[in-house]
Amino acid sequence: MSQTPLLEIDRLCVRFGASTVVDDVSFSIAPGEKFALVGESGSGKSITALSVLRLVDSATTTGAIRFAGEDLVAKNERQMQGLRGSRIGMIFQEPMTALNPLYTVGRQIGEVLELHLALRPNAARARAIELLARTGIPEPERRVDAYPHQLSGGQRQRAMIAMALACKPELLICDEPTTALDVTVQAQILALLDELQAEMGMALLFITHDLNLVRRFTHRVGVMERGRLVEQGDTTAVFADPQHAYTKKLLASRPQRVVQPVAADAPALLDARGVGVAFAVKAGLFKRASFHAVRDTTLALRRGETLGIVGESGSGKTTLGMALLALQPIAGGEVRLDGERIDSADRATLRRMRRRLQVVFQDPFASLSPRLTVGQIVGEGLALHHPELSPAEREQRVLAMLDEVGLSERHGVAHVLQRYPHEFSGGQRQRIAIARAVVLQPEVLVLDEPTSALDVSVQQQVLQLLGELQRRRGLSYVFISHDLSVVRAMSHRVMVMKGGQVVEEGEAEALFAAPREAYTRELLAAAHLS
Repeated sequence: MSQTPLLEIDRLCVRFGASTVVDDVSFSIAPGEKFALVGESGSGKSITALSVLRLVDSATTTGAIRFAGEDLVAKNERQMQGLRGSRIGMIFQEPMTALNPLYTVGRQIGEVLELHLALRPNAARARAIELLARTGIPEPERRVDAYPHQLSGGQRQRAMIAMALACKPELLICDEPTTALDVTVQAQILALLDELQAEMGMALLFITHDLNLVRRFTHRVGVMERGRLVEQGDTTAVFADPQHAYTKKLLASRPQRVVQPVAADAPALLDARGVGVAFAVKAGLFKRASFHAVRDTTLALRRGETLGIVGESGSGKTTLGMALLALQPIAGGEVRLDGERIDSADRATLRRMRRRLQVVFQDPFASLSPRLTVGQIVGEGLALHHPELSPAEREQRVLAMLDEVGLSERHGVAHVLQRYPHEFSGGQRQRIAIARAVVLQPEVLVLDEPTSALDVSVQQQVLQLLGELQRRRGLSYVFISHDLSVVRAMSHRVMVMKGGQVVEEGEAEALFAAPREAYTRELLAAAHLS
């Protein structure tokens, strides 16, 4: 790699009003180099990357950003438009929001080629097909006319990579490009980027909070905390011997196993036998067919036990979780809670059972009503299931529950009952969601990707909280996730699902140490856990 920087950021500061979000940041990237910026949400890493392309609105920017020797801060908007997409490409975290839902992926790729390379529409379409094929999308001649919603998550990400690389940029900025993807798809996307980067000789600026990804993919790394670059250097050296306390904290935040043994005489609480779930789908203009999302699945969950359910998107794990909660009708089999049927229960019986069986969803911001205060959110279930409680008694239970999950004056969180979800961080919102479920004193908690949207250190805090609640209250968890390291840390037993069926199950440590099925081995290899 050349030692002359392709990108040089010198004492960059970005301010929104009186708030400084990037503070005196300096680093450089050589041609062909892969440089990662890591840090938790709010550390300033994405704002730093967007500043390179001058995509930060309403901000005051000082310092220098030089690309191939040219000062980007001094360029006008028209000059920047000539650089964006041609010499500097960008891949965003969520392709469904980055791609226009009203246009086919071929048209969106073609637009870049027509704008920057002056290709005619037919030539742009032919080149778009080549790019889709190069990024590994099957049947590119057909997919070129597909809309974003008609592609899988991995295919959408590949289409966005094709668009970003259409003009063979010298620098590619990747902002959390694999966060929402399954481990196998994530591994495929990283391998593709590695291959294309070597082929085109471009430099990569990689924005992520996934330290495992940084370790195996980048040459150098910079660590950001609260807008400042606190450490940078060779990736191997920084990971082997971190110098800054914050870097040490991030590296120590990998999920730690928090499992306590289940009592030998623990009774089975949740029992599902031969469960199937089917959805009606179109099979033609006038025909309907059935899609079997879950097939003939059997499981048993004991008191105080955590059952991990893993698999890629579309494997049926979330659908199974919703079926266990009677939030999804089943096409066959039965589900029992402590011997009593859930799936065929009448409305009154189901309401009574809901108190014993609760759920925590993946995205707390989406699952918490923005119109209700935290006191109303956590107390809502109590008002429904315990109408005998007075308002004062209900408030006392809510306050005690919030204190138990670390959200109270004692924990430095003031006026928690009167505040709204948007006033809290992602980790705090997930604690609110956990409090809402646990305040009813349930026996079984279904956790659907409860930490996937969280930073590594916050993730570890939430996992520790779940472990403590399980020990104190004897809770049983159904833990659904595609993050195998989290499942390994939390679970007593693990079920692996593929195509709606359970392909392997067993004690967590035994399954991770010696998986029997090729699919399980593939998942573990992709997550670098085998």
